Amino acid sequence: MSDLGAGFGYLIKGQRWAFGHGRWLGLGLLPALITLVVYAGALVGLGYGADDFVGWATPFADDWSSPWLGLLRNTLTVLVFAFGIFLAVITFTAVTLLVGQPFYESLSEAVDRSEGGEVPESGLPLWRELWISARDSVRILLRVAFYGVLLFALGFIPVVGQTVIPAFGFCVSGYFLAEELTSVALQRRGMVLKDRLRLLRGRRALVLGFGVPLTLAFLVPFVAVLLMPGAVAGATLLVRDLTAAPEDPEPAREPHSLRKD
Repeated sequence: MSDLGAGFGYLIKGQRWAFGHGRWLGLGLLPALITLVVYAGALVGLGYGADDFVGWATPFADDWSSPWLGLLRNTLTVLVFAFGIFLAVITFTAVTLLVGQPFYESLSEAVDRSEGGEVPESGLPLWRELWISARDSVRILLRVAFYGVLLFALGFIPVVGQTVIPAFGFCVSGYFLAEELTSVALQRRGMVLKDRLRLLRGRRALVLGFGVPLTLAFLVPFVAVLLMPGAVAGATLLVRDLTAAPEDPEPAREPHSLRKD
């Protein structure tokens, strides 16, 4: 429970840091706003074109009588649009981080610098960082899609599917959202995806305490934009905890009876 509270604390500290550094807040908002505008345009286009797409995809139903034709195509149109929203939600953070890679990396460095100590730098050219981020994001999204299909199927189980499964789904989403956000700071520290996932698994409660509340907040598009800079800042603070070297234990004192006079 202490790690859950500490994870949520990093989320709050990150937002406080971002709102206390107006320049970084503004720079961090820009990529999220660009992504939001692009996604909004895509969803509007999908809203106008979903019925035409469904009509094109179901030519076998052209001769069906009413109300079956309308029922089939209206249902499929709703499902297509719902799937589009689902894709937008699960990919928003990954795309925003990819669009704003230079901004968020600089923001993460500024957080490290403000906290003192070492400020790691990847030393990689921008194109290489973008490639690694895009490749790792695809791998994470494939994992999310796998869990999404599995949880969707489990959702048909009576009672459990309407109570436990949705809660578990938010935990899965929060975990992978935290992975996406911490990747900025961990990539600067030279950690590959496999090592990052191993590191996060070692402190699941801490990661969930950070990621799950943020997932709930990110369900509101404009809130997601506003919180994005602070989310990156908070993820950097969390990474500093995860990668901190354990303190050396105090050397054991020699028993008095064994000391030499």
